[in-house]
Amino acid sequence: MGSIYTKTGDKGKTALLGGSRVSKNDIKVECYGTFDEVNAALGVVRALTKNEDIKNTIYTAQNKLYLILAELASDDKGKQMLSEKLTKEDIKTVENTIDSYAENLEPLRQFVVPGDNEVSSFIHVARTVVRRAERVLVALKDVEDVRSEILHYTNRLSDLLFTLARVESNQ
Repeated sequence: MGSIYTKTGDKGKTALLGGSRVSKNDIKVECYGTFDEVNAALGVVRALTKNEDIKNTIYTAQNKLYLILAELASDDKGKQMLSEKLTKEDIKTVENTIDSYAENLEPLRQFVVPGDNEVSSFIHVARTVVRRAERVLVALKDVEDVRSEILHYTNRLSDLLFTLARVESNQ
């Protein structure tokens, strides 16, 4: 294995999948960097939860995030190289997962205040990072095409995390 450092980013530029280079403060880099932060936050949740169903749900979401990351970190040439992309079926799966978890929850009667326990609190942190990622994604959409599936999945992911936080709070 080669060195972890390449020195190619020392001048404030980074490479996209496909070969083009952009400034590290480019909205595209901000966007996929925020999704990377979501993935790391979900890793904390997955490491802490004792609920195997939630662990598996988070792991699945993390793998879908890699599809988003790859697409967002690609230029037009790189997008053509991707063998797998997020689909409408992925969105439907998240919706079904939310519905399945929600069946066992009481209806909301008040705002949810994070802090019931460590795991639910970290899920709420991850949820708020997803919301930030969504805002950056919308800003990126203002300057380049972003597939609707990515926007829809991101919105559903925050709903899923809200639901999972409620599940963890009830344990």
